[in-house]
Amino acid sequence: MTAPAAVVLRIGQARVTAGLDRYERLDLPAHRSVFGPAPELTAATLAASCEQTDMRGRGGAAFPVARKLRAVMERSAGRRRTFVVVNGTEGEPGSFKDKMLLTRSPHLVLDGANLVARALHATEVIVAVTSDGPQAESVSDAVASDAGLSRLVRVAVVPDRFVTGESGALISAINGRAALPPGVKTRASDAGVRGQPTLLSNAETFAQLAVLGMLGPAGYASTGVADEPGTVLLTVSGSVARPAVVEIPAGVPLGHVLDVCEAQPPAGVLVGGYHGMWLSPDVADYAPASRGGLAASGGALGAGVVLVLGAGTCPLGEVARVAGYMAMQSSGQCGPCKAGLPAVARSMAALATGAGGPDELEAARRTAAGVRGRGACHHPDGTANFIASALDVFAADVAEHLFRGTCGRPTLGILPLPDAATETRLTVDWTRCEGHGLCARIAPEMIKLDADGFPEFLDVAVPFWLNKEAGQAVDMCPALALKMTKPAARPASPQSQQRSVPRPDRADRAGPPTLSGRAMRKAELDDTSAWLSDLGGRRRTIGS
Repeated sequence: MTAPAAVVLRIGQARVTAGLDRYERLDLPAHRSVFGPAPELTAATLAASCEQTDMRGRGGAAFPVARKLRAVMERSAGRRRTFVVVNGTEGEPGSFKDKMLLTRSPHLVLDGANLVARALHATEVIVAVTSDGPQAESVSDAVASDAGLSRLVRVAVVPDRFVTGESGALISAINGRAALPPGVKTRASDAGVRGQPTLLSNAETFAQLAVLGMLGPAGYASTGVADEPGTVLLTVSGSVARPAVVEIPAGVPLGHVLDVCEAQPPAGVLVGGYHGMWLSPDVADYAPASRGGLAASGGALGAGVVLVLGAGTCPLGEVARVAGYMAMQSSGQCGPCKAGLPAVARSMAALATGAGGPDELEAARRTAAGVRGRGACHHPDGTANFIASALDVFAADVAEHLFRGTCGRPTLGILPLPDAATETRLTVDWTRCEGHGLCARIAPEMIKLDADGFPEFLDVAVPFWLNKEAGQAVDMCPALALKMTKPAARPASPQSQQRSVPRPDRADRAGPPTLSGRAMRKAELDDTSAWLSDLGGRRRTIGS
């Protein structure tokens, strides 16, 4: 097969990206010529090697791989079947490193998965991907070309949503259920695929394990920094001339990475993706690109997403767009996701459009603080980090919006979001709407009423968990004013194409989400405060 090339850059010696400067895709002969024979280690040796190099998962949580290995070994203990799952879903709109590896260097990921499977005597390796790219075909072709893998590895296609990659949601999807995080946290090492011990990690982690098996602990630790040896894959995009997946030795200054990608002078830099943190330009320039270095700088490495926001776009508008998207990407299983995140998104939209005042800013901060630690998964916490750090880094822009109504810059849609043409949205015909308010009672998570009783809702996609209620609101509208539509895709300009993440199936969506009516009124702020009061047992102050 012919796989579309993703731009790959390197600082220092190539490891997991070796050979990609010469090959568009490494088939099995090319892979063996670059990397040599597949490594094979016992479980004890592999765990010791991971411990010696402090190997961590590269999907965002940075969980120690040695602990995962030992947990599965203890749970199986020769009595139970074990499974290995490669998480290649990568639902984060700004990330492309895992899909790049599965598309262009699938045998390296499979070598790592096979190394773990043999060490654990696993029954099966499952590579989980979404249907929005060529990675499924690439992995299937790779498995078919290697006789040793054809009976061990299968590809599972799961829904393409932000939360699908959460470990519990992914296990649920593989087991034939809805791709939703479970209400109770259960580790895959305890009960994963078919309820059996399962080692689950993302594609880059398995590629790094293959390199570790080939080089050994000493060779692997010959680059990077002492406490974080090895290399890191970053997906760099936004206001850059060369969006790319970049392999770097851990600890390289982030400013050097941005120079390689020819970044515009930034207003802020987002590290760790939409569950990550914003850094100011001065801090980002010198921050070491490693787990410890970014954490010490007030950021988070996460899944290695780096998004540069140039000075020509409205930061508050960009953040509001993502806040609306994240609110609708939840699973709708808990109060923080169903009520808290939409409330934050409405406040951010009001601030971005100049319709909100200090009360909206207070509500955004208070609600973001209130959702932390109370969700069924990490989604509310990560989104709260994104919002809170944005309000701090872009404080000057927030002040301009509060006192002037605008910062004077358009929202260009620099931060990547899925193509709006694939999303169902609610729209209202204002020539028909009579303010009955029935829609807000049927779908209160998405629709509120303004001071005059007319509906206002965020111009964002209808989440899957509200499809039924949104449809009922449309069907029961007495004035037939409410509709569910799928808008046409906005053609991308050459400039926006240069700024976009290097994935052909995604498109930016410009403009902050707007409220369909007036800004959220005092009554709605009181509703939000009441929800927080019920949840936390007392009213919370800003930043608490």
